[in-house]
Amino acid sequence: MIRVLLLGGSSEASAIARSVGDRPDYDLTVSYAGRTRERVTTPGRVRVGGFGGIDGLAAYLREHRIDLLVDATHPFAAHMPHHAASAARHCQVAHLRVCRPAWTPQPGDRWHVVRDLEHAADALRAFAPVRVFLTTGRQELAPFARVDDAWFLVRAIEEPSEQPLANVSIVLARGPFAEPDERALLVEHRIDVIVSKNSGGHAAEAKLAAARSLGLPVVMVARPPGPDVPTVETAEEALAWMERQPRRVQRSAG
Repeated sequence: MIRVLLLGGSSEASAIARSVGDRPDYDLTVSYAGRTRERVTTPGRVRVGGFGGIDGLAAYLREHRIDLLVDATHPFAAHMPHHAASAARHCQVAHLRVCRPAWTPQPGDRWHVVRDLEHAADALRAFAPVRVFLTTGRQELAPFARVDDAWFLVRAIEEPSEQPLANVSIVLARGPFAEPDERALLVEHRIDVIVSKNSGGHAAEAKLAAARSLGLPVVMVARPPGPDVPTVETAEEALAWMERQPRRVQRSAG
């Protein structure tokens, strides 16, 4: 049996867990950061919360005798991919990152690419007064509180624990979304500009097609740099990598 620690937070993580969670040759633990109260139900043992940095994750790998560490966190996870790379290297655990391809602009797109949320907020000032469709997540609203003359439509999975925006309407929804629905939402709320992270994937891509059809600009936040580790783009590639790993891994306790 191979002991697998799967760092979740993406649709690819859910697909991997559904594929191997009930198999007798894998002992699967799925770890979530705990940012949302409602999680997608998947097979396998579940743990919630941080590890306590690189040292804490390394201690977990040793204590639970993990054979494979599969990092399928969200493409915008800033710290965990680097922690996973360092801990796996220190413990000599086979390690793979799963990170879906980023979106790329298509003909007709009006993207304004920025490096982080602070720069996204700065970019909105060029459009003011403005009505903004903000899709960066419920925990990252604060940078936009300083944008004057803006009204925000915020879409999130759960209600924000803190709401720093003065003029805002919140809609709760979980993807995937369809282009006709996204276009209707933009028209109904008279949106002038969209702010999005470049998460990639299909679940939230429809808003970009809707923006393209309506000629709306998109302030696109680029991904944070990831570690230099073996990386695949799909759950299928991750599963193939797991199948290629030795079924018995012998390591010292140190």
